[in-house]
Amino acid sequence: MTSPQSLEKKAVHVRATWGHRCNKLIFISSVTNASFPTIGVNVSEGRKHLTGKTMKAFQYVFHHHFDDADWFMKADDDTYTILENLRYFLSSQNKDSPIFFGHHFKPYAKQGYLSGGAGYIISKEALRRVGAHGTKASMCRQDGGYEDVEFGKCMQNLGVKVGNSTDRFGRSRFHCFDPATHLIGDRESISDYAISFHYVLPANMYVLEYFVYNLRPYGIHYEHQDLNQEVSESHGGEGLAKVTVCVDFQSCIDSP
Repeated sequence: MTSPQSLEKKAVHVRATWGHRCNKLIFISSVTNASFPTIGVNVSEGRKHLTGKTMKAFQYVFHHHFDDADWFMKADDDTYTILENLRYFLSSQNKDSPIFFGHHFKPYAKQGYLSGGAGYIISKEALRRVGAHGTKASMCRQDGGYEDVEFGKCMQNLGVKVGNSTDRFGRSRFHCFDPATHLIGDRESISDYAISFHYVLPANMYVLEYFVYNLRPYGIHYEHQDLNQEVSESHGGEGLAKVTVCVDFQSCIDSP
């Protein structure tokens, strides 16, 4: 999700960089803009309404794009995502399992919740449950609170489990801060197949594009690594996944 004030400041740079690698890219705002385009949902702008915007975004995707993808990702418009690594990770997961993945925080819900800014991705079955029961206030808060915390509680109430997104060495793939913050902290804990970073400035979207897709050290050749953790046969993947991405705005900035 984005906002009318952020279209030319942030969202346009997502569209020009990693967003074009999505199977389908949808910008959710409070106002419909046919030329950008954005989908307007009936909710006021502001951080205190991010929960409402997110819930309505997933309802929109459920009703209009359920059959377009296997997995559905929500991210901020200052998040940078490496789609090839996301698809590789999801290739060993089952879209028919009630599960979602992202940067895991442990408090506020029995199974914890996932950072909105790092981006969280829900399975087709999880979206089906949101579409069928997500408008029930007894199951999911419809607005207010911290968006990612409330969505985590909603998933728990709907029987959707938090999945493990670390690689087979236990290294992280979704990141709620920019690359420098994580690298200075402990670069050895970041997977070679990292998926997302948050708080990426517009100019740094293009920096990451260059480093990820163009810069090559001469004479060094990389082979594919098998970094996915083993999953049970019932949760096995079905090849590279189709991903619909909903881009959101500042949804985990105020998260505890």
